[in-house]
Amino acid sequence: MKHLIVKILVNGLALMITANVISGIYADGFIAVFLAALVLGIINAIIRPLVLVLTLPLNVATLGLLTFVINGFMLKLTSIAVSGFEVSGFWAATLGALVLSVVSTVLNWLIVD
Repeated sequence: MKHLIVKILVNGLALMITANVISGIYADGFIAVFLAALVLGIINAIIRPLVLVLTLPLNVATLGLLTFVINGFMLKLTSIAVSGFEVSGFWAATLGALVLSVVSTVLNWLIVD
């Protein structure tokens, strides 16, 4: 349980860093970011695998580049579900998902593992 809470906090920190780096992503505060990290984790666990399976032929045809768009869509869904966290536009969502992946991976590597 402690490991899960630490991962959510680390992902919240990664989301806050992403919101500060990408101009189209806004967060009102740490509570909004923490809720967004929690909702994004749930969305990535439930909805993302279904979308990846449904778009598999197109994802193969684009050599996996569609995955970035799908990750951006998951980030946009999170902004719809959480008030105080906003993602404006396709490019902000896609670039934000890319930055979030990199920052989250580095932070998880440094803090959790």
